[in-house]
This record gives sequence, structure tokens and C-alpha cells, in this order.
Amino acid sequence: MNITKLLNKVYFAPRLKEIELYTEHAGELQAGVLKRLVRMAANTEWGKKYDYASIRTYEDFKKRLPIQTYEEIKPYVARLRAGEQNLLWPSEIRWFAKSSGTTNDKSKFLPVSKESLQDTHYQGGKDAVAIYLGINPESRFFSGKGLILGGSHSPNLNSNHSLVGDLSAILIQNVPAGQLYPCAKQGNCLDERVRT
Repeated sequence: MNITKLLNKVYFAPRLKEIELYTEHAGELQAGVLKRLVRMAANTEWGKKYDYASIRTYEDFKKRLPIQTYEEIKPYVARLRAGEQNLLWPSEIRWFAKSSGTTNDKSKFLPVSKESLQDTHYQGGKDAVAIYLGINPESRFFSGKGLILGGSHSPNLNSNHSLVGDLSAILIQNVPAGQLYPCAKQGNCLDERVRT
């Protein structure tokens, strides 16, 4: 039995239906996410500074918060890295993703909450698999060998006991010799073939 087909039917295909709703109701869904995030962060230092408690709409949010760069947020991140909490987000921040430093040649430390890990990082990976299997229904994604290279397999422990790791990763699926990766058909693979 192809375990990929079973997992797709039970988990990924239903999720793909949810993802497809995003295209039909994107504005409503984004407004809901904004309200939820603003409500959750209302009692943080940042939320109090910008009076998140009174924000009801995207227009309120846009008027209340100026566009800012990392440099304006950097002092808060430094305080988080020193162990202070409830500054930008209410739950404990112990992890920081380290960017590659694309704008000013310096790495940026991006706070990562447990909610961010679940709702963004982990869910994004699952959603990518759901979309892939939707495009490639005959895939044996979970039935063969694969290679995943993450940026930081052992995050660094800072002196303040927070964990720091980078954001990069590579995923390679094993495809039988002579067959093309599905992405090669679309012209967006680094390498067109993998030999078994």
C-alpha cells in the first residue's frame, strides 16, 4: 500500500480544501487573523504603546501603527534576548531565528513564539506538502527515501538561555532513476533528477 495516498486522503486532502478557501475568502480570513493577533498582544508593552485594545479594523491598525523597520523593533528584540518577556507577544519567547542579513549586512534576530512555530513554521510545512500532493496525486512522498537539510540542526544557546538558529532548509524527495522531479516540469528545481 502507498502510505502517501493514505496520508493524503486522511490529512492532506482535507487541509487542501481549507487552503483553497483562502483564495475565495482571503480578505475575511486575513481580517480575522489580524483581530486575533491584535487581541492576543493587547496587554504586551508594544500593544499598550499602540493601544491595541481599541483597534477594531484594519483601518484602525493602519492609522495607529507607523510603518517601521527592524531598527525600530531592535531594542525590543535585544530586551527579549536578555530575558524580558511580554514585550511584543504575551507568551514566553525563548527562540530566535537568525536571518541571513540581506538589507544591512547584519543578521537580524527574529523572535519565535510557540504559537509562531505551530501556526506558521510547522503549519506552513504541512501546507506545502498538501499543495504538493494536490498537484502530484501519484507521489510516493512518504514511501521512499528523502533528504532534509535544515539550517540549524543544533541551535545555539545564548548566554541569556535563548535558542538561536537560522531559517534556511533544503528538502529533496527521492525520485526513481530517470524520472523528473515534478518541479522540473515547471522549471523550478535546482537539479532535475535523483538517482536511487
